[in-house]
Amino acid sequence: MPETSLFDGSIQKIKLPFRLIGINIDHKKRNLKQNCILVFNYLWVLPDFIATLAWLVRRIINGEDFMELTYVVPCVTNGFVADAKAIFLILQESKVHTLMDNLRALETKSKDFVNSEKESIIKPEITFLNIVIKVLNVINSLMLVVFIMIPLIKTAVNYFTTGQVELLLPFLDVYPFDSTEFKYWPFAFIHQCWTVVMTLLKICGIDYFFFTCCTHIRIQFKLLRHQFQEIIANRSVSGFDPVDQMAIRTKCQELVKWHQGIISSADMLEGIYSKSTLFNFMASSMIICLSGFNVTTVDDTVLVVTFMVFLFMSLLQVFFLCLFGDILMNSSMEVADAVYNSRWYFSDMVIRRNILLVQTRAQKPCKLTAAGFSDVNLMAYMKIISSSWSYFALLQTIYGSRIE
Repeated sequence: MPETSLFDGSIQKIKLPFRLIGINIDHKKRNLKQNCILVFNYLWVLPDFIATLAWLVRRIINGEDFMELTYVVPCVTNGFVADAKAIFLILQESKVHTLMDNLRALETKSKDFVNSEKESIIKPEITFLNIVIKVLNVINSLMLVVFIMIPLIKTAVNYFTTGQVELLLPFLDVYPFDSTEFKYWPFAFIHQCWTVVMTLLKICGIDYFFFTCCTHIRIQFKLLRHQFQEIIANRSVSGFDPVDQMAIRTKCQELVKWHQGIISSADMLEGIYSKSTLFNFMASSMIICLSGFNVTTVDDTVLVVTFMVFLFMSLLQVFFLCLFGDILMNSSMEVADAVYNSRWYFSDMVIRRNILLVQTRAQKPCKLTAAGFSDVNLMAYMKIISSSWSYFALLQTIYGSRIE
């Protein structure tokens, strides 16, 4: 049995969300089962989106309390973000497969160059990736439990305080039937719970794939950096011994091709995620703003806990997206320092010229962007937080003036 590659091992850990939502990262062509799962999930989720939008429109037309509208908008927006991320990835499935093949090929190529230090280079990166995924799994599981348990807890509290049974649902939806009746309520409750599961799976699975690709591209940059530093043996100037210039020239050419392959993979990842990232960035400011606003203004303790978990999840989701983009960008520029420290002064003019070209190219970072409007890095995260704070302050001012 062939040995599983490191990249395939990382992908294997995140395949479950893709299988459940019907996105194909296993085969070159979609099969009937995947199409059926995908259509079923979208047809399942669509009624809840329509019902929630109907609730919003009805409340806006009737001039209902502004606070109730802020309860629903973050959830609806998060649902649209999940669907947009899934649709964009499905439309780019051929590029996804090409990217995965490229990363496997790069991993195979790196085996010819690396030495015993490979483990010390790779292990911290994979460990960090696994920790991030585990932390997000815990947060998202907590979010799922909160959404499922909150209506049940409120129903129990209302029963013990008033003696009346008022069946509640996770979402404030408008159905063509009375969802508070016991004969309809179980169906509506299960339907909404699975909608929450699908939303979280779409966001988690697609983000995890992004994190995995960024991590393995970074690993390739770090291995390449190490090879450039060791391309020419260490020699003292006083005891200079002529080196095998042809062997170094050949190895340098291989490293240049390796560098070009890594850059190509980063560009593919940018093409796959740029549009969905733009949508994610625009929606994140609204979600963070409204969630924070609800935490500071809602009197219901149960709702406050719900929005606190939702706010924390939203902050972490966009933070890790920006963090891994920042990590990839920095690792691409670190190659320039490695090339400079490669003892190029012991090589001939042809090798020096090639090394200079590599260093010049490495100084231009491989960037992931939000459709070209913003780089995906920690600076972008700060801008999102700044925008969210501005919107939050505006909402607080408007809400304070309405109370007065």
